[in-house]
Amino acid sequence: MWISPEFKVYLIREFQRLKDEEQKQLGWTAKRELSKINYRIHTDAIKQNLIPEEVTAAQASIIYAEEADVLNVAMFGQTAKQWREAHPELKGNIRDYASINELICLANMENINAVLIDERVPQGERLVRLNQIAINQMRVLENDDNRNLLK
Repeated sequence: MWISPEFKVYLIREFQRLKDEEQKQLGWTAKRELSKINYRIHTDAIKQNLIPEEVTAAQASIIYAEEADVLNVAMFGQTAKQWREAHPELKGNIRDYASINELICLANMENINAVLIDERVPQGERLVRLNQIAINQMRVLENDDNRNLLK
């Protein structure tokens, strides 16, 4: 079938636009799922090792938030509150704006932090160790040779 060159170009551009939108949506979904991978392992370690039986749900939520901020500080250098104060115009949280490499590193750190919690490593020491791990892992993940593997 014959079609005009203008229509053919329009079809190609529209198809590409739709494919780009599809890829963006898939990327967002993958990032969100990735951020949940080790969440349960991490929260269970917190529950079993850091939350006394006699605390209220509100007090327990503070402990969970503090541990999430250990990871945030180790990865991003700031707490969730500090990020929100620095970016009041943005919706969501710091992890919603993280790169795929940062989310991979965060997923790894959730697992490592769970192990360190189980080993009763003090929070300050865990923070230092997690920060070193984040620096090393991001160096590897951001290496030019590895970029094509993660796209």
